Amino acid sequence: MPVGAGRQLVLTVFRQGPAARSVAAMSDNPFFSPSPLVYELPPFAEIREEHYRPAFERGMADQLAEAAAIAADPEPPTFDNTVVALERSGAVLRRVAAVFFNQDSSDTTPGVQALDAEISPLLAAHADAIHLDAALFARLDALHEARHGLGLDAESLRLLERRHTAFVRAGARLDAEGQRRLREINAELAADSAAFRKNTHDASLAGAVAVDSAAALDGLSDAAIAAAAENARALGQDGRWVLSLKNFSNQSELAALTDRDLRRRLLTSSLRRGLDTNGPLAAKMAALRAERAALLGHPTHASYVVADETAGTVEAVSAMLGRLVAPAVANAEREAADLAAAAAADGIGELAAHDWAFYAEKVRAERYEVDTAALRPYFELERVLRDGVFFAANLAYGLSFTERPDLTAYHPDARVFEVFDADGSALGLFIGDFHARESKRGGAWMNELVPQSRLLGTRPVVVNNLNIARPAPGEAALLSWDEVRTLFHEFGHALHGLFSDVEYPSFAGTEVPRDFVEFPSQVNEMWMTRPEVLANYARHHVTGEPLDAAVVERMLAAENYGQGFRTVEYLAAALLDWAWHTLRPGEVVRDAEEFEARALAEAGVAVAAVPPRYRTGYFNHVFSNGYSAGYYAYIWSEVLDAQTVEWFGSNGLGVRESGRLFRERLLSRGGSRDALECVRDVLGRGPEIGPLLARRGLE
Repeated sequence: MPVGAGRQLVLTVFRQGPAARSVAAMSDNPFFSPSPLVYELPPFAEIREEHYRPAFERGMADQLAEAAAIAADPEPPTFDNTVVALERSGAVLRRVAAVFFNQDSSDTTPGVQALDAEISPLLAAHADAIHLDAALFARLDALHEARHGLGLDAESLRLLERRHTAFVRAGARLDAEGQRRLREINAELAADSAAFRKNTHDASLAGAVAVDSAAALDGLSDAAIAAAAENARALGQDGRWVLSLKNFSNQSELAALTDRDLRRRLLTSSLRRGLDTNGPLAAKMAALRAERAALLGHPTHASYVVADETAGTVEAVSAMLGRLVAPAVANAEREAADLAAAAAADGIGELAAHDWAFYAEKVRAERYEVDTAALRPYFELERVLRDGVFFAANLAYGLSFTERPDLTAYHPDARVFEVFDADGSALGLFIGDFHARESKRGGAWMNELVPQSRLLGTRPVVVNNLNIARPAPGEAALLSWDEVRTLFHEFGHALHGLFSDVEYPSFAGTEVPRDFVEFPSQVNEMWMTRPEVLANYARHHVTGEPLDAAVVERMLAAENYGQGFRTVEYLAAALLDWAWHTLRPGEVVRDAEEFEARALAEAGVAVAAVPPRYRTGYFNHVFSNGYSAGYYAYIWSEVLDAQTVEWFGSNGLGVRESGRLFRERLLSRGGSRDALECVRDVLGRGPEIGPLLARRGLE
């Protein structure tokens, strides 16, 4: 279908109803021009929900017109009039999409969810209208054929190659019938993805577990019990205590709750959510993805995905995951024997999944004399942020941070910080949105509201979202050790965006292969346990007393305890994703739950007491957030992470010089250079799995 026809399809579908037509004429829409604020921070104080629809409408129309003009240019194709012109196109769409999808995940409303369901398939059709335009691809194809004679610099050559690859992978070489079916599949998958997001959000809210007395929450800290009461109040259940579900399977409260039946209720609610609505939807999406992969010349969706990642082949991923299964399961079984003995002392004959975290905490406390719940008063959010996360960024990279209360973010919880480089020059904006709320999806993530680009003259504006329970009024927000880790992890993504130093927005920050994007964030976790960083932030929130050095030493020793559980939990989710996305075209899954059980058993990770970190019903990573056939990325990236942490500690260069090299040679390059070449530039060698095996106790 030519660009003109694609444009007509998108706009005809979108312009439904008089309300849409009347709003489209809005002249004060803040998305129609660049933001006048510093760093082009979106003018959130002016943005209203009704601005989204007309901005999407105009944004798609503008970009399709720009693409049509490029395709119809009578001049022979050049890098500037074709590739750079494409890179500049879509300014309005880029602005509105960044803000809209940030709100959909961070502060959604019924109106935003409804628009997501409507707009997602239209955006898929819009992308197809550009990628499947024959005249536009012909110009790109001619440039690609002649690329080595164009005199392009390395980044420009890579942009041409990546643009060409994107068009081919999007179906530019399919025949007319193939492209017709591809458009149908893409639109259907986009709608299904939006539905999966909404279903997960609704199921997680519905799955919250309420109790009628504080005594039922015995084992939780006073602050956690107060937070549960505050949560109940926010949810309209005054006089009760509510434990809302986090996006992963094993809820953090399971480690402390003494009421075994409440632990069972909480884990059961977590594991069962979304299966009725999202189970059939996942099966449908997997089938559509398999069909699309076949259209594009791949035997499975996993093959299609990894062909454009650093892993390269299905065999490489399967071999890596397979190598880890047996030692991880053996490790978990040894841990289970310890926990079963502890549970037997309490009269429990068989260790269940809802018992694991509770008895793991008991064994850890006895073996290492560390009570992780008792450590929470030493991890107060504000101190961890400023004296931990920001302090480490200053230590390694020379960064400094100034909070900007004069700048308005998208929600009162979200705080804006201006970031300055070591020489005092302005670098960008960091927005921290740390607390859970009903309108926010579970988990933790980084978004980019404005990408860095020398071509566009923009500097980065990045967002970190977490889901830390809101404390009762007047109380401090105290973090678990895992939440401390998450804060450092997500800031690693933020640094990847803030340090971006590229010409083209397609390469900015985290625009890297999916199985590489987690690497910088995992590396940033190392700072949480560096002695000089830990000593700076781990202080009692009331007395200011530092965490005792002996406790720190025992805590770090205890870090390795439970690696069997953590590795099996992760591998089960990664292999479940892999099972869904190595289905062949025509293979039909009629019962998602039965498919899960069979897939885990065949992969060798069906450990009854260790459920997957994510089950199909709430596996947003792979069914709505772009990680389909890519959840393996976390451990694939951890191979590089373990090597890099080792390099930071042994290269003899010092923290600041090591940080400078890591930033200049890798973090700042975004997608402008091959990811593994950047790694070799820093480490002097390619990926090696040994440091990861040692870290996880799997040697």
